[in-house]
Amino acid sequence: MNCRAGFVWATMQHFNRYIEECGIVCELVTPHMLAAPFYRPMLNCLIIPTGFANPAYSNLLPALRASSPRLRRFVENGGSLLVFGAAADKPDAYDWLPFSIMYRHDCHPRSIAFAAGSGTRSIIDDYDPAAIECDGIFPEFDGEGMGTCGSETVIIVKRVGKGKIIVTSIHEYPSRKFLIDFCAEGAPTPF
Repeated sequence: MNCRAGFVWATMQHFNRYIEECGIVCELVTPHMLAAPFYRPMLNCLIIPTGFANPAYSNLLPALRASSPRLRRFVENGGSLLVFGAAADKPDAYDWLPFSIMYRHDCHPRSIAFAAGSGTRSIIDDYDPAAIECDGIFPEFDGEGMGTCGSETVIIVKRVGKGKIIVTSIHEYPSRKFLIDFCAEGAPTPF
């Protein structure tokens, strides 16, 4: 497998090492690199971790908003984008994505049910499905709700061009199987 993931954050995190332990080459993509025209790596996927909209953890949200067209082109051309919870009480935290999502911060464990045939089911393979920590819900969205807790959606999938975007408020690392499959699903695409 020759998959390459871009991990969007200001500094290296344990998540980077976790991705590499899955056999995926992981490149740190800082907020400044998002908009740099000379930065053009070939990536299968981009991963934006939990807390991207919370100024206590990150200064990423303004950079994501400024780079919205570039992120959209990446997915339209075949790349995959995995976005975790905003971890802040900002309903418009996902306004940089090419479709509408409303987020409500609400952190606690949930029992997640998956839509029939959902390719996202493996995201929690390493955990007890009856007690998955989530940092919020998506009360309104354009896309397919693939993971729910009762009537509350916690995983959304949206196809955009040749690629796809998965947005989830799961506050755990995705399973190794999920990461490998997700990254391999994305075509090597210039970012």
